[in-house]
Amino acid sequence: MRRRDFIALLGGTAAACSGAWPLAARAQQSAAPVVGVLAAGSPSGFWGGLFAAFRQGLSEVGYSENHNATIVARWAEDHYDRLPALAADLIGHQPAVIAAFATPAANAAKAATTAIPIVFGIIADPVQIGLVTSLNHPSGNITGVSLLGVEVGPKLLELLHEAVPSATILALLVNPTNPNATNQSKMLQAAAARLGLQLHMLNAANPGDFEPAFAKLSDLQVAALMIAQDVLFTTEVEQLGKLAVRYKIPAIYVQRSFAAAGGLMAYGANERDAYRQVGIYTGRILKGEAPSDLPVMQATKFDLVINLKTAEGLGLNLPLPLLGRADQVIE
Repeated sequence: MRRRDFIALLGGTAAACSGAWPLAARAQQSAAPVVGVLAAGSPSGFWGGLFAAFRQGLSEVGYSENHNATIVARWAEDHYDRLPALAADLIGHQPAVIAAFATPAANAAKAATTAIPIVFGIIADPVQIGLVTSLNHPSGNITGVSLLGVEVGPKLLELLHEAVPSATILALLVNPTNPNATNQSKMLQAAAARLGLQLHMLNAANPGDFEPAFAKLSDLQVAALMIAQDVLFTTEVEQLGKLAVRYKIPAIYVQRSFAAAGGLMAYGANERDAYRQVGIYTGRILKGEAPSDLPVMQATKFDLVINLKTAEGLGLNLPLPLLGRADQVIE
């Protein structure tokens, strides 16, 4: 046995016995480390695009699937109750790192292991929901990228108010099961008060709740709608866009495809860029960096998309400064 191999073997044995960080031993023992992906959604459509961005990030750090890395992905297909079993299945493949797509997946991965590094891409506040103790010093085995879902909320409200200044009664569609639901609601109620607006809360915990929620808009005399950021709404974004068209309500959401589906506006983090960074962090951990040394990143690239056709259909004359700031105008 060569001296280098003997040292690697000793290192792996010591890590196994002491509970020390196992990554270095794994990296030396395997030329093609296993990368686990635990995702709340499905591999097609929106999440499929983020998976591609994740793989792009991995490649930027020097890892490509079927070349020098093996990706094992497990998709919950929006059935979050499946995530614990899927996480356990992934761990059985002995991944060097697990990438968790969306908050439910991140929570399930963290509950499943304290030894395997985890890199998340989430739309929640990772400190508030207990994933990490600090953004700058996450500690433990987990780090990742936050899409600033809560903090960007007041900006969406301001943009909607700018687009429909005559609307004084608005509604917020929120998923009450979201860990950030209470914080989102309080923050946006305060933001609405500063703008002199009245904000009603509408709940939707599953797609079957969407239609009843939109049906309440007229009774509440709501003139504009904001949709709070949530993985459920992101997954069903096209349905929400179509409902906004059917109920003729000016609406805004963080997902660019919401505007493409008929919603008035979209403003939010560029998800593909964020998940590319998840891939980069994953690659850096494969190279030997510890999650605790990688600060939680916050999205910095945001896109404003306006559906001008929808605005015309609603009889809205959008301000030119607002149109001028748009990254994309759908005509």
